[in-house]
Amino acid sequence: MAKKKKPAESGSSYADSLDAKKKHARKIARGLARLFPEPECALIHDSPFQLLVATILSAQCTDERVNATTPTLFKKYPTAAKLAASKQADVEKIVYPLGFFRAKATNIRKMAQALMEEHDGEVPKTLKELVALPGVGRKTANVVLGTAFDIPSGVVVDTHVKRICNIFGLTTSKNPEIIERDLMEVLPKKEWIAFSHRVILHGRATCVARKPRCRECSLLKICPRVGLKPLE
Repeated sequence: MAKKKKPAESGSSYADSLDAKKKHARKIARGLARLFPEPECALIHDSPFQLLVATILSAQCTDERVNATTPTLFKKYPTAAKLAASKQADVEKIVYPLGFFRAKATNIRKMAQALMEEHDGEVPKTLKELVALPGVGRKTANVVLGTAFDIPSGVVVDTHVKRICNIFGLTTSKNPEIIERDLMEVLPKKEWIAFSHRVILHGRATCVARKPRCRECSLLKICPRVGLKPLE
């Protein structure tokens, strides 16, 4: 007799039913949209290729530091062809301030080489093709597809989204893949791209990591503040 499959793990448990979860998520999304009506990607770029490079470089690093470094990088290597033909030591020297400079230089060079060999130097427009590139995971692929091509392939889960969506009660997981699945389940697809940008902006402006400014937050009435101390 065949064994029954276990249901897929979910980190979302704030609301009891899926309908209740969706209703709560949409309230949060509407509140964020009022705060940040036109959110944009913080990484400065002039092309899908530059965005792909910048996103790879942003791992374990702030967007501000990446934006301070990429103008020099892109001036010397503006295209996949130029970066693919670069020397490792030259790229390492430029990306040194970003940390993990050897690995990052290797990743962006190998990524550029793969673009030249497999995609004629163009950034592909599918999740499957993007994650097959060296140094590219789901998060990076979602950023590029959403920002460069307006394709909602998923929800970007960074440290802000991971932390704040737990506070919002939209997930209870710490696993980025589970968090993304939880958010994709309760948010309309049309919200997937902007939602992450708005959560990140909210995390920088009000829901800061060390001490969230809940009393100043316009979302306080609809936020369950999961894991935070009660307001006095």
